[in-house]
Amino acid sequence: MRTPHRPHRVRKADPGGTDAARTRILDAAEQLFAEDGFDATPTKRVADRAGVAKGLLFYYFPKKLDLLRALFAERLPPHPLCAIDDLVVAGDVPGSLVRLAGELDLGRHESQVLRTILFREASTYLEVRDYLHALHSGLIELTERVLDAASPASLDRRRRRQAADTYVAVLLHEANARRFDGPLPDINAAADIVARALAA
Repeated sequence: MRTPHRPHRVRKADPGGTDAARTRILDAAEQLFAEDGFDATPTKRVADRAGVAKGLLFYYFPKKLDLLRALFAERLPPHPLCAIDDLVVAGDVPGSLVRLAGELDLGRHESQVLRTILFREASTYLEVRDYLHALHSGLIELTERVLDAASPASLDRRRRRQAADTYVAVLLHEANARRFDGPLPDINAAADIVARALAA
């Protein structure tokens, strides 16, 4: 006698009907990965800190690496592009660069933990290293756009790229210095130096 077919039950993503559990999992993973590193953090600790069953964690994130991917994709976009229309003043290159730095605010509190993870794991995981390269490229391209829009004269492409690369390096250094409460570079001075070098 054949066993009657039972329709497949579709599990709910969150028994509470919201994504609150998923958010708690990501919050817990973000903190633990920053504190102890990705490899040293078992998924059980993430689930315990999030206050969820381990099975629910795997429902949302079948692989541990999926947690890392979700953190970067959702909380630290690789191309931190912003509208530059309100930032750029034609003829004011240093001021436009300073306003860009303020708008990006790379050292803001909510991104510091993720950047700790990003720089720590970049040497271990190719996927994270690629993500860091994408983030860096996005910053360079955005800075070049600001330089082009603010400069009173047409810029040499090679010098513009060098200027953008230099300024982005200062921005990233500032973001890292904030993480460790170290001495901060002078963003205003860096913007002025870059502008003078382009005008020379």
